[in-house]
Amino acid sequence: MTPSPKRPPRVPSRKKGGTDRPPAIGSIPLPGSKKAHPALGVGLWGLGRWTAEDEARTKAMVGRAYERGFRWFDTAEVYGNGRSERLLGEVLLRTVDAGADSFVVTKVSWEHLRAAQVRASLINSLERLGRSSVDLYLVHAPDPHVPLRETMGALEGLWKDGRIGAIGVSNFSPEELDDATKGLSEARIVVNQVQYNLFDREDADAVRDYCRDHEILIEAYTPLARGLLHGRYLEGRAPPAQVTRFAQRIFEPNRLPAIVARARALRELAKEANVPLASIALHWLRKNGAAPILGMSRPEQVDSNLEAWGTRPSDSLLEQADAIARGDRA
Repeated sequence: MTPSPKRPPRVPSRKKGGTDRPPAIGSIPLPGSKKAHPALGVGLWGLGRWTAEDEARTKAMVGRAYERGFRWFDTAEVYGNGRSERLLGEVLLRTVDAGADSFVVTKVSWEHLRAAQVRASLINSLERLGRSSVDLYLVHAPDPHVPLRETMGALEGLWKDGRIGAIGVSNFSPEELDDATKGLSEARIVVNQVQYNLFDREDADAVRDYCRDHEILIEAYTPLARGLLHGRYLEGRAPPAQVTRFAQRIFEPNRLPAIVARARALRELAKEANVPLASIALHWLRKNGAAPILGMSRPEQVDSNLEAWGTRPSDSLLEQADAIARGDRA
């Protein structure tokens, strides 16, 4: 008889009362959701795209993030053609209590927004994640060829079935949010995930008033401007193509020199205040009502980002940073 496969070793959770206790991340209530939304998350866009060595290091990062208090993990079916979801599931299955304790978010692709496709996409995502449900399911982006009411009706059915804890969207305009809301009868949209940081506010500015008025949380991806607000690329080193490709507004050649000059001014402001530069970037978003999603690929980045989150700059410092980033006093 063929022996049953051995389960991977389980990773123990950090014991309470240790001397190396990380700062509390905090949470934000979501209307209609049984779970509160963590205030800071881990984005797994890159997980599943790289070499086996890169993936092993990133999986170690996910384990470290959970150990240090992160619970919100953001992925999507299109990330690595599903590999990101599969690798996240593998890590969480090895981690004690992670199934119930984590806040897992995934997204249905803009190519799968017909009602039958939505259900099939979720089933496939759950299989890769090794879960019976996800805490939040997002429409990755709208498709102008598919009525939003059809998509949202399918999502509401999955919500009623208990397969998703809450419904959200990503990269939606106020008009699209309004149209999508009309496709729901009992559930509601609780999240809109957009690109948002000190240097790139265009998407968030367009929806901020609508989201505030309708109690929709803004999730902010690229909160550190692809590393600029962590101090990268400030000494002449050019960003790699994979960075510039997905942050074109920031790294547009005619705009980049001015942004780098402002980032250097922000670095000096942070140095004078004795706070990490990333603290200013993250808490500026928090002050503006957004929940940042951090892209990380190495375990040590978990600790540096938690250190930044654990240092809260004053409101006056954040106002100075806002002025510098807008170019008022670069």
